[in-house]
Amino acid sequence: MTHAAQRTSLTRASSPADAGSFGARTSTPPAAVRGAFASWVTAVAAGAFETVLAVAEMVGDGSGSTAEIALGLAVRLPVFTAALLIASQMRRGRHWARMTLALGLGVAGTASMVVQPIQALAGGRSLTAAFGEAGAMDLAFGASRALHVAAVLGAVALMFRPAANAYFRARRDEARRGR
Repeated sequence: MTHAAQRTSLTRASSPADAGSFGARTSTPPAAVRGAFASWVTAVAAGAFETVLAVAEMVGDGSGSTAEIALGLAVRLPVFTAALLIASQMRRGRHWARMTLALGLGVAGTASMVVQPIQALAGGRSLTAAFGEAGAMDLAFGASRALHVAAVLGAVALMFRPAANAYFRARRDEARRGR
C-alpha cells in the first residue's frame, strides 16, 4: 500500500458506533494498534491473575494481614483500571496515551516485574534451584509473569510500528485541523 493510500485509509471515518466519547469521528486503527491494545489487555489480565495468586497464597499461608492485602489491592486495582483506560485512548490514536503506556508501563512497569528475578540470579541463585523448589503456585505465577512481560514488550513494539506511527500522526493532524 502506498503512503497516500495508507493515509487515506487512516483518515476515513468509521461507523458511528466507533465514535469517541466526545463525538469525534475516528479512523479505524491499523492492525499494529489493535494488536497493541489486545496485548495491553492481556498484560492487565495476567497482572490480575498474578494478584489473585498472590492474595490466595497470603491468605493460605497466613503471611499477609488483611491490611496488607487490602493495601496491595488498593494499589493494583487502580493501576489495572488506569492501564485499560489509557490503552483505550491509545487505540483511539491519542499520542499522550501511547507515550504514557510506553514509558510508564513499558519501562517502569517492566522494570518492577523483572528486578527481583534478576537480583536473585545476580546473587547466585540458579534457575535449576528455583524450578526445583517451586510449587504449583510458583510455577503458575512464573508462567503468568512471563506472559505479562511478553505482552507488555509486544504491546510497546507494536505501538511503534510504521503503520502505528502513521496512525498516531494522522490522528494528531486531524486534531490540529479541529476535527
